[in-house]
Amino acid sequence: MAKNIIINAETLFDGKKKLNNVSVVIENDKIVEIGKKKQKADFTGVVTPAFIDAHSHIGMARFGEPGAEDEANDITDQFLPINDPLNSVYFDDLAFREAVDFGVLYSCIVPGSGNLLGGRAMIIKNYARHRQEALLKDYGYKMALGYNPRSTHDWKGSRPNTRMGIYGMLEKKFDTVLLKKQKTELAREKKLKELDIKLRSGEKKMNREDVEFEKRTIEKEYLLDFDCEEKALLELLEGRKTAKVHVHKEDDVLYLIELVKKYKIRVTADHLGDVHHKEIFDQLANNDIPVVYGPLGSLPYKVELKNESYKNTELLMKSKVHYGLMTDHPVIMAPALRDSLKFFLIYGMKEEEAISLITYKNAGILGIDDVLGSVEPGKLASLTVWNRNPLQMAAYPNCVMAEGKVIRKGM
Repeated sequence: MAKNIIINAETLFDGKKKLNNVSVVIENDKIVEIGKKKQKADFTGVVTPAFIDAHSHIGMARFGEPGAEDEANDITDQFLPINDPLNSVYFDDLAFREAVDFGVLYSCIVPGSGNLLGGRAMIIKNYARHRQEALLKDYGYKMALGYNPRSTHDWKGSRPNTRMGIYGMLEKKFDTVLLKKQKTELAREKKLKELDIKLRSGEKKMNREDVEFEKRTIEKEYLLDFDCEEKALLELLEGRKTAKVHVHKEDDVLYLIELVKKYKIRVTADHLGDVHHKEIFDQLANNDIPVVYGPLGSLPYKVELKNESYKNTELLMKSKVHYGLMTDHPVIMAPALRDSLKFFLIYGMKEEEAISLITYKNAGILGIDDVLGSVEPGKLASLTVWNRNPLQMAAYPNCVMAEGKVIRKGM
C-alpha cells in the first residue's frame, strides 16, 4: 500500500473558498482529509484544484504544423454528429506538456465552428500519454451559430451563405429527425396494440416467453429504423446530451434561446465575445443556459467581434448567468487559462471566486464536479502546488498532481 502524500497549504484555494495554513492528505488517487494542523509534508505552497479548460481544440491544431494539417474542422457536411474529436488528436502535441506545466490538466475538446453540428464534445486528460488513457467523459456535441457556419460556402455539401439559410437548414434537420421518430413510434405502438388484440381475442396463442420475444423484436425493429447520425441527433433532441454552441453576437444568442425553447435541448452558450449588454447575459440566466466565456485577450479578427472588449467581463460579472471560462486553444494557448482571470480581478472579483471560474464552476458546467473542480475529501487528487499565489504573474508549480500521481516537480 502506497504511503499517503501530505501537502501543507500556506493558502488553499479549494475551488469554492480560500483557507490558510491547512494540510491536504492524499491516499492513492483520492483526497481523504483537509486538516487544520500542519504536518510533516511532502510539498508546501499555495494549492489549487487542477485547472479545467471548458472549450479547446488542443491536439487538433498542433504545435509546429502548418494550417493545412489542422484537424479541427471537417469540410464534408454541415451535420457531422458522429465525428469524434479524439480521433483527430495527437498526444505528442507539445501543447499538452505546456498545459500540464501550468496546471491545466483537463480540457473539453470540440471540433471547430465551420459546421452547424461539427461533432462530439469530449472531456480529456491533458496528461494522458495516448488516446487509450485520455477520455474522462463523453460530454455531448458541438454546434455553431452566426458567421462561421455561413462562411464555409466553398466547403462540400449544401452550404447556405446567410444566417436565415443555415438556421432554416438546422431546424429542418431537427424537424425531419423528430418527425421520423414520431412516425416510428406510432408504427411501434400499432404493432404492440395488434399483438395485444390478438392475444386477448385468442387468435394468437403464445406462452409468456414468446410474448416477450415478440415485444423485444418490435422494440429492436424500432431502434433499427434510425441510422447512427439520427441516433446521435436524438441524444441531443431528447435532452440526453448537451450541445456546446459557438455563438458571439447578441441576435444569435437570442436565436439560441428561441431554439432551446422550441426544441427543449440542453445547451451551453460558448464564447459570447460580442455581447455588450448585461440584459443578454440575464436572458441566458432566465432560460437556465450556462455560459462558457472567452477566449479573452485574443484578436477580434472579424466583423462579428466588433464589440468585443475586456470591459464586457464587468457586464458578465454583474449579470445573473452561471459561467466558466475557456481558452479556445489555440486562439489563446492553454497555459493562458489563468491569465484570463486578470480581467475579472480588475473589476473586483475576489481571488477565490476567480480561481473557481476555471476549477469548480467549469467542472459544474461540464458535469464532472462530482470528481473534480475542488480540493475536498472524496474528490480525485488532481491539484497543483504553486510557489506563490497563482494569480501573480511569476507563479509556477512546485508540484502538479493528477489523480494522486505526481507528474511534475518544479521547473
